[in-house]
Amino acid sequence: MSVLLDFIQQESQERRASFPKFAAGDTVNVHVKIREGNKERIQQFQGVVIQRRNNNSNGETFTVRKISNQIGTERIFPLLSPNIDKIEVIRRGKVRRARLFYLRGLSGKAARIKERRLNVVEKVKA
Repeated sequence: MSVLLDFIQQESQERRASFPKFAAGDTVNVHVKIREGNKERIQQFQGVVIQRRNNNSNGETFTVRKISNQIGTERIFPLLSPNIDKIEVIRRGKVRRARLFYLRGLSGKAARIKERRLNVVEKVKA
């Protein structure tokens, strides 16, 4: 029994390591597999991460918010879901809290997030 659990934990760690590190305030582009009938395609969902829940566990989720045609849309993704093809970090945001629910009440320029500048270590890795 413990061998099976170890295998599952190791597999989830490998999948988690394949994704880039991101946090609340970052703008990400999530490539999601959509199944329509017997066809499968990849749809992109680009927006700001407003929260990450249950960090470092198998049930970890993150919420992405985007605005299209003045309508805000939020989507919750399980991090280890097989429906997520890949995650790209577009911008790193400079925020002072872990949950950005206040963005729901803002629109336009008021909803902007400052970009975090890369430090020397992050520049070398990139």
